[in-house]
Amino acid sequence: MDYIKTDKYRVVESVKISEVPTYEDFGKSEKRLKKDLSKIRRELGEFQDTLYAHNKYSVLICLQGMDTAGKDSLIREVFKDFNVRGVQVHSFKVPTELELDHNYLWRHYLALPAKGKFGVFNRTHYENVLVTRVHPEYILNERIPGIHQVDDIDQKFWDKRFEQINNFERHLHENGTIIFKFFLHLSKEEQRQRLLRRLAVKEKHWKFSPGDLKERELWGQYRTCYEEAINNTTKEHAPWYVVPADSKKAARVIVASILLKRLKKYKDIKEPMLEDEILANLVDYENQLQTEKND
Repeated sequence: MDYIKTDKYRVVESVKISEVPTYEDFGKSEKRLKKDLSKIRRELGEFQDTLYAHNKYSVLICLQGMDTAGKDSLIREVFKDFNVRGVQVHSFKVPTELELDHNYLWRHYLALPAKGKFGVFNRTHYENVLVTRVHPEYILNERIPGIHQVDDIDQKFWDKRFEQINNFERHLHENGTIIFKFFLHLSKEEQRQRLLRRLAVKEKHWKFSPGDLKERELWGQYRTCYEEAINNTTKEHAPWYVVPADSKKAARVIVASILLKRLKKYKDIKEPMLEDEILANLVDYENQLQTEKND
């Protein structure tokens, strides 16, 4: 959509999250936003078909945000017109015992999209520099040599982890993965309202956890950690986008627009041509089918 300037959401070098607005609706009605999203996602669905046929690139979409930021509904609405076989969604929760027996990136490697496919990480490898940074005691579960207590986890530890994540994403990029990273920027007040709705609507009770309120008390710490993580890992090949998330419908249109605009720049992604021998005999193949007798 022409009214969405996608570059304004991209973090080029650094960002101060407190100065970025959490609300945007472009002066458009919800009906108009829904209609625009429908048009964009149809084009994304067509691109997905071409990506699959081309079979040389994959697309990784990373979604981060505070609880209630709208990640699940965004996935549902933005990818509605995709062939279900061409998009895989992974929601990363607390690491299992098996996952803790490996390095922290192991489970993310296993979930990466194959060539020709889209992969969506709902919460991502960045949890390892976000929730673990707010709760450094979780790091002790990883049984890392030299880390015996929380006091052993210093700034150098986190700087090294940023470097490891950058190397991970650079490796993916160099091997044909197109990377998008979205931070759904929600205001604390909007989160309060969404939590209240979960409590008020019986069908949404299952989404609520008292732990949400405890994490809410750490809002400032999480914002600081997000800011440092984004500023240390936004790269030309793996950029971060900070998306206003107080309006779910606008956030969906923004994310879909960013995806479509950047993916369209890959002019080499196109359906493969048939071999010359097959092209030369297309008429014969058609005649063979036309004259085929029913059994």
